[in-house]
Amino acid sequence: MFKKILIANRGEIALRVIRTCKEMGILTVAVYSKADEESLHVKFADEAVCIGPAPSSESYLKMSNIIAAAEITNADAIHPGYGFLSENAKFSKICGEHNIKFIGASPDMIDRMGDKAQAKSTMIEAGVPCVPGSEGVIPDFKTCIKVANKTGYPVMLKASAGGGGKGMRAVWKEEELQDAWESARQESKAAFGNDDMYMEKLIEQPRHIEIQVVGDSTGRACHLSERDCSIQRRHQKLTEETPSPFMTDELREAMGLAAVKAAEYIKYEGAGTVEFLVDKNRNFYFMEMNTRIQVEHPITEQVIDFDLIREQIMVAAGIPISGKNYTPNLHSIECRINAEDPYNGFRPSPGRITVLHAPGGHGIRLDTHVYAGYSIPPNYDSMIAKLITTAQTREEAISKMKRALDEFVIEGIKTTIPFHRQLMDHPDYVSGDYTTAFMDTWKMNEPEEEE
Repeated sequence: MFKKILIANRGEIALRVIRTCKEMGILTVAVYSKADEESLHVKFADEAVCIGPAPSSESYLKMSNIIAAAEITNADAIHPGYGFLSENAKFSKICGEHNIKFIGASPDMIDRMGDKAQAKSTMIEAGVPCVPGSEGVIPDFKTCIKVANKTGYPVMLKASAGGGGKGMRAVWKEEELQDAWESARQESKAAFGNDDMYMEKLIEQPRHIEIQVVGDSTGRACHLSERDCSIQRRHQKLTEETPSPFMTDELREAMGLAAVKAAEYIKYEGAGTVEFLVDKNRNFYFMEMNTRIQVEHPITEQVIDFDLIREQIMVAAGIPISGKNYTPNLHSIECRINAEDPYNGFRPSPGRITVLHAPGGHGIRLDTHVYAGYSIPPNYDSMIAKLITTAQTREEAISKMKRALDEFVIEGIKTTIPFHRQLMDHPDYVSGDYTTAFMDTWKMNEPEEEE
């Protein structure tokens, strides 16, 4: 087992990894930018190293600084969390060259699954259902027209190196195709340094359902059931739940087997997520694979009593998985609490938190790195907390979430707490009758005037 792990990340996920390491008797090293000096992950780690100024490009994405921090602290492994360098094949390779274990996918695995067009080709070979569309990257616009006509409108243009909704364009007719092609390529080039595009049939108003998988060095994999991530804004997830209210026993078994097939076909090692689009008839199609821990992993942990970070570390240390597939016996919901103003287009709201009261009670989990007096920097993702409720039934989990959101007080900044509170009362959400198009039509009620 590892003696010391450096966490190459920040915020709540860094703190989450530190907690499991401490429970396993493993020493921890936090890295931080100058903007994050007061963050809790810095305070709770055994050691902390400043790796640069506030901009991510000069700190959390600066591979040389992170490797240097690992070497001067004698860390024998690096956990990348999610985002930043977690799916960077070059960083995974550099870690290996410095005899530091990267707790994540191998460089080859990241390359194979990180390129969305290549990943789709691989899944077709594995026999996993995929959305109809182009066979790999589209070389030019002339070919793009042919593929669109063959696939049939509407279609979705996607950046091959994409993520987070960047470089994606829905196209409903041929007259819109050229503008979509050019703008998607420009956005992809700016975001990823790569303007390769591929195309898929647009599945209208689907569910976005992902399957958590874990694989080990022997080539075996298992699944830990599903998460429904369909409540999204601009392809960014807002809330997630497990089990999905859309799921049937037959669909869960079929999707679980497909996800395990995908992981074992590529001999995947570590924790990962196979993401699917599911249409109204419960046909499911491979969308992508994330070769890292997910933001929403706590709801899976809650319903099957399983520490996914611990499993990541164990697998990285060469310990085989149990091979058991899991079915949830509880219901869990996660609300992402962002420092954003939901009444003003979800505009970011960095600043100092003056008051914070965290909810508590049975079935409540709060993953956060913030506290009263903490200043949220404007340099990073706006998520400041994840509020998770767990209960015997979905109805109880929703009731628990409403109560917890009512108790959750954050002052000094705007947050998405009011958005989630209204969401928990929305009839379509309460009934489980929602798709990825939910946010396209819903308008929040205006805030009540303060007396």
